[in-house]
Amino acid sequence: MHSAVFLIEFGAIILGLGLLGRFAGRLRFSPIPLYLLAGLAFGTGGLLPLGASEEFVAIGAEIGVILLLLMLGLEYTASDLVSNLRTQYPAGLVDFTLNALPGAAAALLMGWGPVAAVVLGGVTWISSSGVIAKVLGDLGRLGNRETPVILSILVLEDLAMAVYLPIITALLAGVGLAAGSVTLAIALGVAGAVLFVAVRYGRVISRFVSSDDPEKLLLVVLGLTLLVAGIAQQLQVSAAVGAFLVGIALSGEVAEGAHTLLSPLRDLFAAVFFVFFGLHTDPSSIPPVLLPALALAVTTALTKVATGYWAAKRAGVGPKGRWRAGGTLVARGEFSIVIAGLAVSAGIEPSMGPLATAYVLILVVVGPLTARYTEPVGLWLTSRRRRPVTGPVPEPARVEARD
Repeated sequence: MHSAVFLIEFGAIILGLGLLGRFAGRLRFSPIPLYLLAGLAFGTGGLLPLGASEEFVAIGAEIGVILLLLMLGLEYTASDLVSNLRTQYPAGLVDFTLNALPGAAAALLMGWGPVAAVVLGGVTWISSSGVIAKVLGDLGRLGNRETPVILSILVLEDLAMAVYLPIITALLAGVGLAAGSVTLAIALGVAGAVLFVAVRYGRVISRFVSSDDPEKLLLVVLGLTLLVAGIAQQLQVSAAVGAFLVGIALSGEVAEGAHTLLSPLRDLFAAVFFVFFGLHTDPSSIPPVLLPALALAVTTALTKVATGYWAAKRAGVGPKGRWRAGGTLVARGEFSIVIAGLAVSAGIEPSMGPLATAYVLILVVVGPLTARYTEPVGLWLTSRRRRPVTGPVPEPARVEARD
């Protein structure tokens, strides 16, 4: 009976995702918000909570994030990564300043204390690599000039998580300086080692993985990615960072072949990830914290747009690309939920979980919209600001404007 219920539930989920994706495609709209709302409707406290398939959906969600980041990594070589990190690290500092400080300030204003301020600062700081990777693919922007800038900021954030997560874990557990330092050193060492191997021995890895048989190539690439991601997570480094660096290490025909083979799997498990996020959100916990979450979402959406605009301008991208970069970075997601979950498990502030959930849900729905519409809105506002507003325009100027 359990097996039959599982097949029915999971089959209904996949069928529903397909229908929602088809509906979104007809409207030329990203399906991510629809996936999230579907999960919210059928999750904890929703219309029809799932049971038998929940554990499988959770595993599928983890695989979805890993595949999203792997596919992002396949788009760029190791030399591209190193070059972008060297040139974009100031953007990472601006990103941290503009987006972590509002969350920390909000926690202090609500009287939650300094530890909660560090946690909420992380929740508002980190963009969702998974959501943004999906949006870039949906909108066909992987080859745009601003995309390397966006990816550089995302990679800097993901790498920063290798430092940040051990720090807040130690703060929440109240461990001593020595134990916290050991955990941090291990995390930094693993992240650095994986990055070094990806940059230095990427060609060797590509030759090892390469195969003329699509089946063997698929199995080796997928197995290697999951293995590295699992080891990275076991050693307190993000699984997403490990998957991204595997993608960076693969190049040439191997990367092209893997991209073609893995695209359908990525789309399937990425959709499962967004549904899973909604499934674990109790709708009844959102209304009490909706106003502060909305205020924080509006503030940090604007600061993310400013971050992306500044970083793209610094990289020499044109006005349209600057607005697109800012709007694409707005979405928050998996890391924000992980950070808030650590705080909830430690019991430092009961309202932290619902607030973070409402905040992320708002921005993960709004994020695909800002990615699509920030450019026309920003250009319209810029043109209005430049338009003359006083006095009649002299005749020569009118003629010149028509020309």
